[in-house]
Amino acid sequence: MEQNEKHEITKLQELAYELRVEQAMTKEVISVTPETTMTQIREILRDNRISGLPVVKDGQMIGLVTVEDLIKALSSGQMGCPASDMMTPNPVTIYADELLVSAVEKFTKHGYGRFPVINRQGELVGILTHGDIVRATLKRLETDYHKEEIHRYRASHIFQDIVADRVGLVFGYQVVARDFNRAGEVSSKLKKTLGRLGIHPQIIRRVSIATYEAEMNMVIYTEGGEIVAEVRPDRIRVDALDKGPGIANIEEAMKPGFSTAPDWVREMGFGAGMGLPNIKASSDKLTIDSTLGVGTHLTFIVEFPKDLLK
Repeated sequence: MEQNEKHEITKLQELAYELRVEQAMTKEVISVTPETTMTQIREILRDNRISGLPVVKDGQMIGLVTVEDLIKALSSGQMGCPASDMMTPNPVTIYADELLVSAVEKFTKHGYGRFPVINRQGELVGILTHGDIVRATLKRLETDYHKEEIHRYRASHIFQDIVADRVGLVFGYQVVARDFNRAGEVSSKLKKTLGRLGIHPQIIRRVSIATYEAEMNMVIYTEGGEIVAEVRPDRIRVDALDKGPGIANIEEAMKPGFSTAPDWVREMGFGAGMGLPNIKASSDKLTIDSTLGVGTHLTFIVEFPKDLLK
């Protein structure tokens, strides 16, 4: 793989780290009760041209009945049975406030066509399909395109009239530990800042994805810290400094899928073990200095391709 191919990040990948499930899901959900018969479910699926129905009791989703369940009921002569007898109990769900990237990973992992979406109280609030993701990203692409047309210019213009041996712009952001409601805000703010400076979209994608992963690692595993970004005429450097337990084995932590996240974090849709590998894949240089019981200093650099400096 060529070096420039390794770092190529599409706009769709970038949006997966920016949009949340609630921005893409279908909010009007057709559901059934545990008492709904399979005969009735057949009619609902056919009339609405859908392949699955959440089973809801007292506002809480308790199961999912699909076309596969209907086929089983037909073949076994159980069409008069209630949904509660044929449904899949405790199905895999997605939280409304999860980022789309987490949902995409679940689609890939499980191979399902749709996922019920719940809030943190366990209430059913929507359904997410592949089509929903496509529609949401296309809509956002159109909006971002118009903004990009309005603010089109290169970051190098900022430094053209400045006379100095070294020049740069520095931006600092605080990261709060275990504040999942605000998780992702730092990378979003930095992305907007870089966009207003006129940084090339491909550079912004790489920086924002790597920053998001660094930010989430700090939220999940540390006591918080700071992310500092420095923009120079030829590259962007980001430093993530945290106070925390440190990394015992950096080489092992760099392996895709390796994670020390507790179960409650995984249940929230985080801690998949792709943070450091994604940072490495998105950057040109990555260094990690970690001391057990003290904290970690992670630095990554994204260089501007020569053709963007002309």
